[in-house]
Amino acid sequence: MAGYRGKQPRRWLKILLALVLAGILCFAGLFGAVMYGAYDHVSGDPQVMIILGCRVMPGGEPSILLQDRLDTALDYLDDHPDITVVVSGGQGNNEPTSEAARMADYLEEHGVDADQILLEDESSNTKENLIYSRELLEEQGVDVGEEGVLVVSNGFHLTRSRMLAERYGYKSVSALAAPTSHIPSRIQMYIREPLALVKSFLLDR
Repeated sequence: MAGYRGKQPRRWLKILLALVLAGILCFAGLFGAVMYGAYDHVSGDPQVMIILGCRVMPGGEPSILLQDRLDTALDYLDDHPDITVVVSGGQGNNEPTSEAARMADYLEEHGVDADQILLEDESSNTKENLIYSRELLEEQGVDVGEEGVLVVSNGFHLTRSRMLAERYGYKSVSALAAPTSHIPSRIQMYIREPLALVKSFLLDR
């Protein structure tokens, strides 16, 4: 009996170590999926660009992450000036205006025609960004089940965004990866995003 009691702690330690190792391997796999999606994946000739929103600062300026997205979109628009642009993002409690309105203003300040921009200003997360943008496009006669769509966001966000876009009826989804210039945010988001990917996979239906 004494010998049996002595083996119990070692058995539980092995189980604990196995669980820790399994968790590390799962996280590594998810991190790999996030990293794979963190680059441009553009196929065909998308006719619609959807820029996913991010925080607007209290003074009204785009956050660094949002400006990264907008500047990346502008670079693409230089070579594809006729693409329809959807700016998607509502107004948070600490934001002076909706993310969509600020994005539209920024694009117009940099030469994009206002008539080219559609505002989706009700969403509060990635799921709503994509669902409400689809509804807005359908109101404009655009069938996202037929037309190619280019989603613009920071690289860490794109694996999850493409997964959800395909789930919500977008047929041909390309991705344009913005850098993440703010280094503390880059570290935080690449740790957070594998967990967010699991959450969205299970719960965002």
